[in-house]
Amino acid sequence: MTTIAGLARAGDVGVETVRFYQRRGLIATPARGSASGLGGGVRRYGPEDIRQLRFIRSAQAAGFTLDQIGELLALDATTDRERARALATEQLAVLDARIAALQTARDALHRLSEACSHQDEGPCPIIEAFDRR
Repeated sequence: MTTIAGLARAGDVGVETVRFYQRRGLIATPARGSASGLGGGVRRYGPEDIRQLRFIRSAQAAGFTLDQIGELLALDATTDRERARALATEQLAVLDARIAALQTARDALHRLSEACSHQDEGPCPIIEAFDRR
C-alpha cells in the first residue's frame, strides 16, 4: 500500500494529475485510514490503483481521450471485447489520419529545405512559404 505521492511516482505523474483522474472518475479515491489505527488518516493505494494509473497513461499515449479511457476501464469489468476492439479501431483510424497529415507536412518541409539549400539569393523559400499562410 502506498500514499498518493507513491502512486503518482509509480505512474510517473504528479499528485495533481492523480487527483484530476479521481475527479474524472478514472481512479477511485480510497477512504482515509483511521487516525487511531494504521494509516493515520492517510489514503492508501494498492497495486490495482497503480495498474489503473499506468493503463490510463498508456492509453493516453496511444491517443485515447479521457472519455474513451473511462469507457475502456468500464469495459475491463465486462466481457464486451467487441466494443473495446471498436474503440481501438476508431483510434487507429485517427492515428493513421494524423500520421498521414504529419507525413505530408514533413514532405513539404523537406522540399522547402532542399529549395533553400540550392538558393542563395532572394527570399528564403521556407520563410516565404510560411508567410503565405
